[in-house]
Amino acid sequence: MSTLLTLTDIHAGYGAVPVLRGVSAHVGATESIGLFGPNGHGKTTLLRTVSGLMAPSTGRIQFDGQDITGAPPSDIVGLGLVHAQQGNTLFGDMGVAETLELSAFVKRARGGAKAALDQVYALFPRLAERRRQLAKTLSGGERQMLSIGCALMCNPRLLILDEPTLGLSPRLKQELAEAIGAIGKTGIPLIVVEQDVQFLLALTDRLYLVEHGEIAREIDAANAPDHQEIMEMYFGGAQE
Repeated sequence: MSTLLTLTDIHAGYGAVPVLRGVSAHVGATESIGLFGPNGHGKTTLLRTVSGLMAPSTGRIQFDGQDITGAPPSDIVGLGLVHAQQGNTLFGDMGVAETLELSAFVKRARGGAKAALDQVYALFPRLAERRRQLAKTLSGGERQMLSIGCALMCNPRLLILDEPTLGLSPRLKQELAEAIGAIGKTGIPLIVVEQDVQFLLALTDRLYLVEHGEIAREIDAANAPDHQEIMEMYFGGAQE
């Protein structure tokens, strides 16, 4: 399998506070990856570093063979690496349809904007129903759908999702899980951060356990340990 994204010895942090401590990982061109681990151990920092929202202090990031280390986020999105952050990053006074249409701003996305919009509305019928509403009037789950929809409008070659079901009801979580699974079946590779390991195992090919800013373990989803062992792995790390 060819490799789409490669991280080599990534170190990053905030000021003098280190967070990532030599992370090396990869994503194949046709696979999806899950990240899990205790809160505050570097998962979101890793996503922000990959997508250019913060620069690593050392290390190298390659996307489809091109070095993107320290590249601006707009350039990275233009290459097709798209990060859907949690839904509270939207412009609240913009309408749903306007937000989606303006998200197809990169050159690679403009020609297919109409088809992409149809795809988003098919995946998330709630957004089609609320296309004239302002983003700030949407529920938390609907804002998360809109955030993912905006990312899809960019015509991603790799889609990053940061805790897409955080704080949602079981019903909305299931609805989003089905939509994310449908996105994966279109052939778009995913990187998904979630606390629910079973959720990740159903959606991805491999998992990385992120602990103390490092990759502590790699798990093949098809041959994963049982639930009890994963929970011991997870909570054992959290208690250290």
